[in-house]
Amino acid sequence: MEVQLQRSYLEYSKSLFREGLLDAQFVELQMLRDESNPDFVMEVVTLFFEDSQRILNQLSNTLNDQSVDFKKVDANVHHLKGSSSSIGALRVRNACIAFRSFCDAQNVEAYALLLCLTCLQQIKQEYLLVKNKLEALLRVLGAADCGSRWSGSRVERLLLRRMRQLCR
Repeated sequence: MEVQLQRSYLEYSKSLFREGLLDAQFVELQMLRDESNPDFVMEVVTLFFEDSQRILNQLSNTLNDQSVDFKKVDANVHHLKGSSSSIGALRVRNACIAFRSFCDAQNVEAYALLLCLTCLQQIKQEYLLVKNKLEALLRVLGAADCGSRWSGSRVERLLLRRMRQLCR
């Protein structure tokens, strides 16, 4: 049963790669999980969720200010891009890259604000999608780990290595 759950976890992970939601960095993150830190992936992803939600709230507030500070907007988007890159949230990262390019176009402030608001909606949409998918993935991981603190079997390690090869 445990092997079947581990395979389900890895199959679901691979589907997130096929959809373009995740990149090879997520595999690297998974490879850091071991007996000494069995909850590593769950902790890092949870921190990403918390940090991202805080940044998205800050972006919304800044873009709703009377006078928009585009440097602050850019700094927040840059931070979110780094956070999403570090866990392999590819589509969130790509939406952040597009957003930053529009923030550079602040020469016509009203137009730039409209573009930034549109980009913010795109980032929120991509974030919610990856959040829902990763939460589902973590539930499968939790089920695979039930009964023991660590399910780091040889099968799991081999399947992770295989997935890393497929991502190259």
